[in-house]
Amino acid sequence: MLRQKHGIREGSRLASMLIYLATGLCCIVTVYPMYYVLIRSVSAPEHALAGDMLLFPKGFDLNSYRVILSDTTLWRAYGNTLLYVVVTTLLMLLFCTLCAYPLCMPGLFGKKAVVTYLLIPMYFSGGLIPTFLVMNRLGLYNNIWAVILPGSLSIWNIILARTYFASIPDTIRESAAIDGASHFTILLRIYTPLAKPILAVISIYTIVITWNSWFNALVYLPDTALQPLQLYLRRVLLENTVDLTKLPMNEVAEAVRRSLSNVQLKYAMIIFTTLPVLFAYPFFQKHFVKGIMVGSLKG
Repeated sequence: MLRQKHGIREGSRLASMLIYLATGLCCIVTVYPMYYVLIRSVSAPEHALAGDMLLFPKGFDLNSYRVILSDTTLWRAYGNTLLYVVVTTLLMLLFCTLCAYPLCMPGLFGKKAVVTYLLIPMYFSGGLIPTFLVMNRLGLYNNIWAVILPGSLSIWNIILARTYFASIPDTIRESAAIDGASHFTILLRIYTPLAKPILAVISIYTIVITWNSWFNALVYLPDTALQPLQLYLRRVLLENTVDLTKLPMNEVAEAVRRSLSNVQLKYAMIIFTTLPVLFAYPFFQKHFVKGIMVGSLKG
């Protein structure tokens, strides 16, 4: 605690304690639900169904993870999801930078009209049926590009990138132009390195959205060999539902055991599908806070 010359004290132990307490509570509220799912996924099936654990698992059981890891179809869906995430993210970054750079140029003819035109589809869309008809006419039905292309362009991300590019001083671009640099050289060697924070924000947004998406695959990809992980998990959980009243008496006990295992399997799948996104975030965290603040507030 410091005392300035005018007698006003900077800092307060009580205020610091309250801040740490509030931060700790926020961390608990944020982290505990995922921890609770984790301990239910490694508890015995009967305890996972009852949900009678709070801090530690009961009846430690990893059978659900063995079931997941031994499924070759799941690994194929995992590979499909990784492919969709990588390609969609790269295309998103490419399209956003190529669209945002000219829109931040002060002398661009018709810039306001272009920005207005871009804002319209951000609030209004044609709906599912027109989109499906367009995809079908383009020959993209049951094609991986039907999942990749719609997620490769976001007007909101373009606006974020444009706002960040506009915050870069024009003198840097003008100096490079005087030295003979073309627009592509300026974009690749000056704007792109300086825009790492906002590109990190766009990347993590795209990764999370693409990783968790399943509806487009449900509509456009009837071939199970092309479907992503989230749709596969959705299908497995629905297909594992059993009606005990329609089974013979000698199969009821086995069906009950499977139903209990399905509860544990559901939580194991949540952990299994969430971990890659959690591991990816630290690589972007260095630029994430700066990018989301500057890209959202400036301009």
